[in-house]
Amino acid sequence: MNTNKLSPDILKTKQHFEILDGLRGVAALAVVVFHFMEVAYTDYSKDFIGHGFLAVDFFFCLSGFVIGYAYDDRIGKMGIAEFFKSRMIRLHPLVILGSVLGLLTFLFDPFGGHPELLGAGKIILIFLSSILLIPYPAMTERYFNLFSFNAPAWSLFWEYVANIVYAFILYKISRRYLLLLTILSAAALCFVGYRAGNLMGGWGGDSFWDGSVRISFSFLAGLLIYRSNWIIKTRLGFIGLAVLLALSFIMPFSKWNWLTEPLVIIVYFPLLIALGAGATLTAGFKKLCVFSGKISYPLYMTHYAVIWMFANYYNSHKPGTVQLSFIIILSVILLIGFAYLIMVIYDIPVRRYLTNKRKQVLRSIPHDSLK
Repeated sequence: MNTNKLSPDILKTKQHFEILDGLRGVAALAVVVFHFMEVAYTDYSKDFIGHGFLAVDFFFCLSGFVIGYAYDDRIGKMGIAEFFKSRMIRLHPLVILGSVLGLLTFLFDPFGGHPELLGAGKIILIFLSSILLIPYPAMTERYFNLFSFNAPAWSLFWEYVANIVYAFILYKISRRYLLLLTILSAAALCFVGYRAGNLMGGWGGDSFWDGSVRISFSFLAGLLIYRSNWIIKTRLGFIGLAVLLALSFIMPFSKWNWLTEPLVIIVYFPLLIALGAGATLTAGFKKLCVFSGKISYPLYMTHYAVIWMFANYYNSHKPGTVQLSFIIILSVILLIGFAYLIMVIYDIPVRRYLTNKRKQVLRSIPHDSLK
């Protein structure tokens, strides 16, 4: 698509499903708490939020729904290049910042880390791979995370892959073929769960391809929900749906994970998306949902630098249960506040600046070239 035929209006964002935005915030909070808890409880069966990692699958499903809603009717007009620009502006500023924070906390962690053992060259290479979203599972002491300085970036890598596939293939195919792909990916998800015993993989070098299966089903399912208009009208408000979502994160971690986790991802999360899209939001919870949705991505992409420091502190100081509880609660509150500051002083201004630059380019095109 020639950008000379574009109007700046094509870049406008659509109205949000505010309850779904609120649920995204609940899922982001669950991820943060889960990451703290897994440091202290390596036995997930003893962790009250042992299935918090499933929040990522909820993100993927929600992403498929939102991408379909936001771009299905205009990607053909705006073109693939402009679609990629929109997604990069939305996602990549925090990919870069999360990498910078990860680098800084690695270099100056007061509780350990030993950057001198890696050498400047390797540190630079790890950092560059992080800001460019190139998987590089190089650090043994960080369990061969795909992105050693910002572990959650593994899901952003697959999000980018899903966006590329959407732009070149998925937006063009019929609902029948989309349904077929969704069924096949559900079967692959069940196979991975049975083989591994759970669906926790995708973040490390040894489970890299598990991530492709997790994004495949959930993104396709979200897209299918949108295109099929599977929106369920319900009187369940934000709190009711938030409780239902939270139940999936605190369900018991057991030998039956290979069965329960695929059921949650294949049946339960798509149902929650359909319910969330059709639920009625009361005025009292609107501000909470809007805030929750806005804060979710900054919180997700900036919290893990603190998790690595917490892990070093926990291993060196072995705090008791009461002290541990206080540290985690306080840390989560501070991370939410920090994410808000990052959103206000960095993410929103950077995205606004880049978007305005794009619009200026489009407005500068002579009218004769639009004929």
